[in-house]
Amino acid sequence: MSDDATAPWLQLTLEAIDHSPEQLEDALLLAGALAVTLADAGDQPVLEPAPGETPLWTHTRVTGLFDAQTDIEIVKGQLRRFLHAPILPECRLTALEERDWVRAWMDNFHPMRFGHRLWICPTHCDPPDPAGINVRLDPGLAFGTGTHPTTALCLEWLDSADLADKIVLDYGCGSGVLAIAAAKLGARRVWAVDIDPQALLASDANADENGVEDRIELAHPAELPALLSTDILLANILAGVLVQLAPEFGRRVKSGGRLVLSGILAQHADAVQAAFGRDFEFAPPQRREDWVLLDGTRR
Repeated sequence: MSDDATAPWLQLTLEAIDHSPEQLEDALLLAGALAVTLADAGDQPVLEPAPGETPLWTHTRVTGLFDAQTDIEIVKGQLRRFLHAPILPECRLTALEERDWVRAWMDNFHPMRFGHRLWICPTHCDPPDPAGINVRLDPGLAFGTGTHPTTALCLEWLDSADLADKIVLDYGCGSGVLAIAAAKLGARRVWAVDIDPQALLASDANADENGVEDRIELAHPAELPALLSTDILLANILAGVLVQLAPEFGRRVKSGGRLVLSGILAQHADAVQAAFGRDFEFAPPQRREDWVLLDGTRR
């Protein structure tokens, strides 16, 4: 443990060896943890989970956050009792300094330009280019601020496209960043779709912040109109899910319309392209780090 007695938080970290991460998480919460986080205890990336799965690492580290005044020896006794374990898994106690976490991300999240005119600007900053297309967006519970390569690829594609009077479908909208950008770039109507209610709430709030709520329709995939046909369909989601959605996307894009797929690791690009090959003709993939964007035209 740190010698800094003024630190307001304590972290108790356990290795998930003889117990599952879920068991350790439940035990820490029962013992009074204010929050619990799970992290990779080795060096094992988790990519491409199947739909509905919550993947974990083979070796997982589980950390509980406690108030500094907590008697950790009492906590350890409770953990042994909850886990029915005479000896606890290997554990480590550390002190955590107080930080202004909001200020921490604000210091690291700055306006970003995508293409020639599209900017993603946090709400605490003035837009660097007031005459540009500025999307005001802060990090939140839903994914998507432009910092990830897959989102950046999609935003750059949107900046280069002619969206005037187009109908756009953002499938897997997350924060709504792509849907909002499309609306600000001239799309007549944008459908923002996600299976996560939190994503739809975030997209709704962000659309309102950007003054485009009147042109964005929010929906669960099951709520899409049966006959909805779009000029452009964007999907920044995982490759395995994209492959499953190939028939649905094929019928949602008009003849001559565009399909923009991202969220794809480079080694999966051929498989994704093959799944859509019957309905779409693709341009060469665009790559950023280990990720690619596929741009297809409906036959």
